[in-house]
Amino acid sequence: MKLAEFLAQVRDRGEYRSQEEAEDISTAVLGVLAARITPEEAEDLAAQLPAPLDDVLHGEREGPRPLGREEFLRRVAQRTGARPRTAEWDASAVLSTVADAVSGDEVDHLLSQLPGSYADLFGRPELG
Repeated sequence: MKLAEFLAQVRDRGEYRSQEEAEDISTAVLGVLAARITPEEAEDLAAQLPAPLDDVLHGEREGPRPLGREEFLRRVAQRTGARPRTAEWDASAVLSTVADAVSGDEVDHLLSQLPGSYADLFGRPELG
């Protein structure tokens, strides 16, 4: 999926005013996600996302930090300046687009590293 198509989907799903806002939200959500998954998984995901969004996943990291769903959303809210409920909306707009943009196997592998409560953010039913 090309960057313009990815951002158009995020913009539509999140009902954002501009493509720039959709890109800012995408960068924030992917940045928080990158801290939650292994560096190898971040690289695998980055390989399937358009530039410059893939760069967000390439940061210097020490490895995955366990984040429950609420903490994940709190960190998204901190990065975007949103309220927690809005952060959930933002995360869902981005992560459901990620699920459409990458292979099904990649989504499954990504979700295997996350608590089941993250699944609905990717547009999937909650696992276990």
